[in-house]
Amino acid sequence: MSPRISWEGVFPAVTTQFNDDLSLNIDATAKVMDGLIRDGVSGLIVCGSVGENTSLERKEKIAIMETAKSVAAGRVPVLCGIAEFTTAFAVETAKEAARVGIDGVMVMPALVYSSKPHETAAHFRSVATATDLPVMLYNNPPIYKNDVTPDILATLADVETVVCFKDSSGDTRRFIDTRNMVGDRFVLFAGLDDVIVESVAMGAVGWVSGMSNAFPREGETLFRLAKAGRYAEAMPLYEWFMPLLHLDARPDLVQCIKLCEHIMGRGTALTRPPRLALLPHEKAEVEAMMAKALKNRPSLPNVGLKAA
Repeated sequence: MSPRISWEGVFPAVTTQFNDDLSLNIDATAKVMDGLIRDGVSGLIVCGSVGENTSLERKEKIAIMETAKSVAAGRVPVLCGIAEFTTAFAVETAKEAARVGIDGVMVMPALVYSSKPHETAAHFRSVATATDLPVMLYNNPPIYKNDVTPDILATLADVETVVCFKDSSGDTRRFIDTRNMVGDRFVLFAGLDDVIVESVAMGAVGWVSGMSNAFPREGETLFRLAKAGRYAEAMPLYEWFMPLLHLDARPDLVQCIKLCEHIMGRGTALTRPPRLALLPHEKAEVEAMMAKALKNRPSLPNVGLKAA
């Protein structure tokens, strides 16, 4: 049987917090997770791109998974990103996630190698058939150079554990193309912040969000308004949010998101090399963007979020 899931709403790609010496700060990471849940997000993704997966050691990834499971305590589903150089390493990480008791895994294509379409499919198939956990496949061709097209996705429809597809290509037509090929076989998630309303209109039922780390209530509210078709209320919020949402599409998205999160008092701006701090003029631009956003921060329509 296919794993049964109820994934929908905003799943922030949680940041990983570091000490000044760049060692893992697991307590601060736990605080970030708990703060997001308390502010009403629908799920968590740990060790994703924003969580600096590729800068973490295996034991650190396991510690983060264990912490996320403990902090969430069943309040929201928790998924762990799998971003490895080889299929074997990815399978090992999936097995660790199952051992810890994570609710699912978000699998990226094998890193570094620009695979052919059948190789991309084979990587996903190998990882997904090696675990009983529900699997979200992650497509982000601008960052990971391998494009998981609807054609590739359709070849994996027979793999029962593959239940969800997250698309960060920015091409929202792919949600329709996927449905035309395989119907409602996959739960569809948006993965790029600055096309979220369009993605929901095209059938996405969830959003793996970067900027919701800094503004979780705004992110969840925007998503719920779009999902309910309340576009007259969604559009002013979307227009206010859009300059910040664009940061999610930059190569230095992690530095930008962590800086915004820091400004909001939710974490630090520290990232591990090769990610370096924003250059002074870049930092000033993001700070100015945040200052303008906070000055004009809108009142949020009621969408049923729990009290802050």
